[in-house]
Amino acid sequence: MADYKTPGVYIEEIPKLPPSIASVETAIPAFIGYTETAPDETEPGSTVKKPVKISSIFEYEQFFCTPNLAAPAPHETDIVVSIDLSKSSPTTVKKTKNMPTFMMYYALQMFFKNGGGDCYIVSVDTYPAAGGTPDRAKLEAGLTEIEKLFDVTLIVFPDAMSLTKDNYYGLHNLAIQQCANLKDRFTVLDVWIDDTAVAAGNPPHDNVGDLRNANLVQDPANLKYAAVYYPRIYVDLDFVYADADVKLTVKDTTGATIFDGNMADAKTKSNSAYTMAQRAIADYTILLPVSAAAVGVYAAVDSSRGVWKAPANVSIISAIKPEVSITNDQQKTLNVDANAGKSINVIRSFPGRGPAFIWGARTLAGNDNEWRYISVRRFFIMVETSVKNAADQFVFEPNDENTWTRIKAMIENFLTQQWKAGALMGASTKEAFFVHIGLGQTMTELDIWEGRMIIQIGLAAVRPAEFIILQFMHKMLAEN
Repeated sequence: MADYKTPGVYIEEIPKLPPSIASVETAIPAFIGYTETAPDETEPGSTVKKPVKISSIFEYEQFFCTPNLAAPAPHETDIVVSIDLSKSSPTTVKKTKNMPTFMMYYALQMFFKNGGGDCYIVSVDTYPAAGGTPDRAKLEAGLTEIEKLFDVTLIVFPDAMSLTKDNYYGLHNLAIQQCANLKDRFTVLDVWIDDTAVAAGNPPHDNVGDLRNANLVQDPANLKYAAVYYPRIYVDLDFVYADADVKLTVKDTTGATIFDGNMADAKTKSNSAYTMAQRAIADYTILLPVSAAAVGVYAAVDSSRGVWKAPANVSIISAIKPEVSITNDQQKTLNVDANAGKSINVIRSFPGRGPAFIWGARTLAGNDNEWRYISVRRFFIMVETSVKNAADQFVFEPNDENTWTRIKAMIENFLTQQWKAGALMGASTKEAFFVHIGLGQTMTELDIWEGRMIIQIGLAAVRPAEFIILQFMHKMLAEN
């Protein structure tokens, strides 16, 4: 009680309600890669541009593109358009490969189209000269940079697919290790694809075998902090190109060449051919990894249902089809890996439902009963981080019964709300969770002497119905 010395009436407010816990954000990814431009601010001694938090593709263009927005991504320079008016399908487009080398701009379009919201852009450098490729060391520097950010919950490398196999999985190994160390984030990646083998006319590479055999993590227990997707998808986005870089030939109805140059020339010499070429390039599909669209789906599902809902059985917006068609039999060995447990979430097409569905909800720890599912792992991350942040206020408080009671009530109120929302199983809160704290329960006298307050929390998290089994049988007339 205050020390009153002057006569009068005084008001004291006595707190009766326990402190509350606010749920942390669950779907704020950090996209680490190359951009056209980047803000100049850097941390002292750092070569990585300061991470920028954005919430739309418009904001990305404001921060990371030239003022006229002419080149948000490197120009595609290997597009060839042929127009032969003597054929029934007069326009054809050829390109060395459908997948861009630097994909930040395309990845962000897929992220926002599929429900993404706030995210961080970590620019490790501006785009290199034509023919340049991503540098693993620079991407690693970007990964180190986000270690300072407390609200990042997902890690994605849009440009990493252009790395070599060893560098690709080595980079993601470091990302998963960061997730395991901080315990507040999750890595999303794709199966690395060897395009060079196919381009050279060699048999298709065993890309799935590369993933299963890769030394992806030093500690297998850390596989629960990542999920992988396969195959890549063709998407309905426009290539970024310059008219002068696109070769264009036009033949008349007799097959004679009437124009041979580039689109910049055609714009002034043959406007109709220029328009036809524009339309043809717009219809030409881009091949992209799924991870950016997947984290957009994470954000959408978290917002509409909750982080405990599996981010699967969802159609990917702007997707046209998977690169490879997967059957039920083929998915058996992808979804379940009896040896290493590295489950792969498949993108499949179902006639009448959608061209590209996320048809898997497992972490890379597919053989782990506790952490098999993405939704379970991410729900525990949310609860752990939320409770940890709320418990900070009790550091240096007396380690006694009064403090224990307040903390227990705070956590129980928070978990009750999660149970009411459908995140926890059980007909009552007693079945859904428990919170234990106290001398003789979670602490010994030695713990108290040494300043340790130990809280044990148990959660009965809901799990996805991955296998719905309908059992049918003949009914006998005498049966009820």
